[in-house]
Amino acid sequence: MAEINAVTAINQALLEMMQVDPRVVLLGEDVGPNGGVFRVSEGLWQQFGDQRVMDTPLAESGIVGSAIGMAIGGLRPIAEIQFMGFLYPALNQIFSHLGRVGQRSAGKFRVPLVVRIPYGGGIRAPEQHADSAEAMLVHTPGLKVVVPSTPYDAKGLLYAAVEDPDPVIFLEPIKLYRLGRMEVPSGRVSVPIGPARVARGGRDVTVVTWGAMNHLAMEAANELAQSSISVEIIDLRTLKPMDTKTIAESVQKTGRAVVLHEAPRTAGLGGEVVASIQDEAFWWLKTPVRRVTAYDVPYPPFAWEDWYMPTKERLVRAIQQALAD
Repeated sequence: MAEINAVTAINQALLEMMQVDPRVVLLGEDVGPNGGVFRVSEGLWQQFGDQRVMDTPLAESGIVGSAIGMAIGGLRPIAEIQFMGFLYPALNQIFSHLGRVGQRSAGKFRVPLVVRIPYGGGIRAPEQHADSAEAMLVHTPGLKVVVPSTPYDAKGLLYAAVEDPDPVIFLEPIKLYRLGRMEVPSGRVSVPIGPARVARGGRDVTVVTWGAMNHLAMEAANELAQSSISVEIIDLRTLKPMDTKTIAESVQKTGRAVVLHEAPRTAGLGGEVVASIQDEAFWWLKTPVRRVTAYDVPYPPFAWEDWYMPTKERLVRAIQQALAD
């Protein structure tokens, strides 16, 4: 079994699914001969041609709108949005159509469409290349939203997303594309949409997070372990539907919780996590739930991103404060 990074895992899943199912097609900006801006689709155009790996104009609304039609027509399209900061022209298609077709047609039509979106900061990208706007997508009825934090989950969740009969937003943390390797088998990998992952067991405090912030949580937990502080980390993996049961079970065990995400604080998805803890684990809480997030400002120039994004130091401090109360 080979050790691969997330880029290779996603590329491998795309290749395998396209080999098995002729309905699977890929479309987006530069996904063809160029292999995508992050080389996620490298080699696919050469093997499957431009009828199944389609370079599109710089028109995100057209990409998603065309993919919706393909899905209704019987294909299994995978639409790539090059960066989350480029997604916004397509929001009308996503908000007004993608999430509503099944209900609007009383179940007559399904939309088995996957929209892949690289997102998040940490790689010194220019403006509009590092947004983390997952809360908007989670708030949209009719969509499922997943985000892997390991190469294994990247492959397994992509398989599950493409096989799902309804639309799935597949968020890919840019920082994790080539950060670390792990063993991932060839062939179909099964990671179901829905269940969260207990990424690290612990007894003193629960950290709930997703995407690239999972690795930051691991760094903080390793540092705190030197002081005999035991941190449990819940990697959501699926943002919608959210696995509130796993979150609640962890908080009922530890009595304390910190929610970590790289999106801005106000109306971020962390607020929904806090609400679920209040609903399902309130009587076990020993201290208020804390949030460690980015700030409520536009994503700054890359030279400032270390001050904008959550840091290990901020997370460690929040955990220590939770334990001190």
